[in-house]
Amino acid sequence: MNILVCVKRVPAPGARIVLTDDSQGIDTRHLGFTTSPHEECAVEAAVQLKERHGGTTTVLTLGPPDAVEQLRYSVSVGADRVVLVPADSTEWDPQATASALVEAIRSLEGESPFDVILFGNESADSGGYQVGIRVARALGRPVISGLKGIEIDGDQVVGRRETDEGFEVYRLPMPAIAAAKEGITLPRYPTLPGRLKSRRAEIDEVPAEMTPGGQEMVSLLKPAEEVTETVILGHGAEAAPGVVRLLEEVGLL
Repeated sequence: MNILVCVKRVPAPGARIVLTDDSQGIDTRHLGFTTSPHEECAVEAAVQLKERHGGTTTVLTLGPPDAVEQLRYSVSVGADRVVLVPADSTEWDPQATASALVEAIRSLEGESPFDVILFGNESADSGGYQVGIRVARALGRPVISGLKGIEIDGDQVVGRRETDEGFEVYRLPMPAIAAAKEGITLPRYPTLPGRLKSRRAEIDEVPAEMTPGGQEMVSLLKPAEEVTETVILGHGAEAAPGVVRLLEEVGLL
């Protein structure tokens, strides 16, 4: 079982986002970075599949040199090989990203395609939902998105997608591509041996050219910040009348 997971380096969820003066990018000077949560779960799902069925797990990212931090983290939780597709700080649109990933994947595969390629359902920053689908289209492979469960049955990928009524189950012939949602599994914590292994891990590099897509950055806009006020109703027993009035106002009494 040969599995590839494509991940993205994103600002840590919950961080305060500050735009550059020209509104063309994010000021990253005081930001922490992490693996996009959906993709963190995809890495865990890939490692679990490898543990059940044997084989190897490769993790690939397109990003700046600092993205090796996320690749080493993948090694600490069970990935066998990590690959960086170097990219400058230019904002890559989904078309350009997918094109570069397709070039890198073909270079890595040669004549032996990956059995399964996993993506996160969407990245935590741009949330485009596009890259995995575009890569599947370019490679001519079946794809399923929104996965909350994945297993291997013979030469098929069995994917489970959550719906309002329950679950939909899909069977895709391998090689196949899937996009996992956060919650498909619970990511493990790195062990001490895993962290030591990650520090020694060799980072392979696969170059890929940026082919401009059909989208162009105009400007980033921050949503309006909501300010809420906290009202102290009192302390101890003196707060009871205020609590009662509040409950009456919201219709609970």
